[in-house]
Amino acid sequence: MVIDMDNNYVQNLDTVGDEKQYIVVCLGSEQYGIDIQYVDNIVRKQRITRVPKAQHYFKGVINLRGEVIPVMSLRLKFDLEPDEYTNNTRIIIIKLEQHSAIGIIVDKVKEVVTLSEDLIDRPTTDSTADARIQYLSGIGKQPDGLISLLNIATVVNERETA
Repeated sequence: MVIDMDNNYVQNLDTVGDEKQYIVVCLGSEQYGIDIQYVDNIVRKQRITRVPKAQHYFKGVINLRGEVIPVMSLRLKFDLEPDEYTNNTRIIIIKLEQHSAIGIIVDKVKEVVTLSEDLIDRPTTDSTADARIQYLSGIGKQPDGLISLLNIATVVNERETA
């Protein structure tokens, strides 16, 4: 959000021009960006109640201010090593328009970045590429490295076939 002290107006950067804001999260040494418009809340890791017979990447549910929220592990969803919980571990509560909230476990929340369209490369649709490419909306370029920008709707909605 930008506040211009001279003209006393407020602008949301996620809707200005061709710029979007992303929350940058870490899974191991990899950085992922989540469009800030879908982020409802960021909470510390808390007790997760396991749900029997759920997909392997669903860790269970949490109670957040009286609302039961399913929680999934991005590490397991992306076929990475299992989660190692630290003081930096966070659960990001995502709200998509057509769905109720869902939590995703990340190793660390790093920062919020604003990226313009010219700093984002769209992924190519090569069938031989890493399967995770389907979860990406683009690759953001920053001075300190690349950020894989998640298509969070695809990550949350995709169902695995047995």
